[in-house]
Amino acid sequence: MKRIVFMGAAGFGIPTLRALHERHDVAGVVTRCDKAKGRGKKLQPSPVKSAAIELGLEVIEAENLKDPEFIGYLRQLDADLFFVVAFRILPKEVFTIPPDGVINLHASLLPDYRGAAPINWAIINGDVETGLTTFFIEETIDAGDIILNEPVAIGPDETAGELAGRMSELGAVLALRTVALIERDGNAGLKQPMRGGRPAPKLFKADGRIDWSQDARSVHNRVRGMNPAPGAFTEWTDGPLKIHRTGIIEEDSHGEPGMIVEASQKTGIAVSCGRGTLRIIELHPPGKNPMDSACFVRGYRVESGMRISGEAGGYSIKPPKPPGGGLTGG
Repeated sequence: MKRIVFMGAAGFGIPTLRALHERHDVAGVVTRCDKAKGRGKKLQPSPVKSAAIELGLEVIEAENLKDPEFIGYLRQLDADLFFVVAFRILPKEVFTIPPDGVINLHASLLPDYRGAAPINWAIINGDVETGLTTFFIEETIDAGDIILNEPVAIGPDETAGELAGRMSELGAVLALRTVALIERDGNAGLKQPMRGGRPAPKLFKADGRIDWSQDARSVHNRVRGMNPAPGAFTEWTDGPLKIHRTGIIEEDSHGEPGMIVEASQKTGIAVSCGRGTLRIIELHPPGKNPMDSACFVRGYRVESGMRISGEAGGYSIKPPKPPGGGLTGG
């Protein structure tokens, strides 16, 4: 049994935290400070903090990871190793504390997809396989010695959120195997090549803008890779129209990019891409709840021949006016 300090914030790390708690002595859980969220700006704990409290573990909220008081407290915990999942970049003052090192669980097969959004980019790039890697943290980000890795297949229509859910559970298993290996063999790791691999930088809202001039599969992959966050969208005269789910109808057809080629009250909207045609399955109009595109067709003035891209010369797709065309009062 190892004495471990767990570090993380996002829900991705919760299965690993639970697994380590069941098999080892988790001396403390380091996470971010509570953040103000929502209209009321109410302070919200990180998912990992909530899970740690539920497990009865000590929580250490860290704002400044170089704070001497924080570093001193970590030393007092006398842990054998630290285990990090989806947290911040650790300074040398922290990752040199435990004698068995600091282990990171990363959601790719390193050295591929070093960075903050490896799952999203694997899907956006159309990969059919990704994986998980445990490695020792050092000064260069995501470049330490590899301990173990595990390939993970990507479903053809799987979203980033769905894949992350599966990988978080698989990551917990890999974490236990990693700690068991260190218990048995010590701190042996395989040197990681410093060159090679694709980057996985953080994604921003603007990265979700759909370019209908791309082929249907590329658009489909971007929608999948941006779901649930930061989200894919298309320009629309009434505001950004969020696109949650799509399906490929044809891959080789040719039409005007962004043109609605089908608007059915039963099957929904089909849009022409630079090559191929895409079915919009679920979308989210501004100020409304998410809906399937057939419901969107029934509730809004959507017809074949309209452009969904909102570009110059396109149509504004608006809901019907109330009966009589008058104003409605609130």
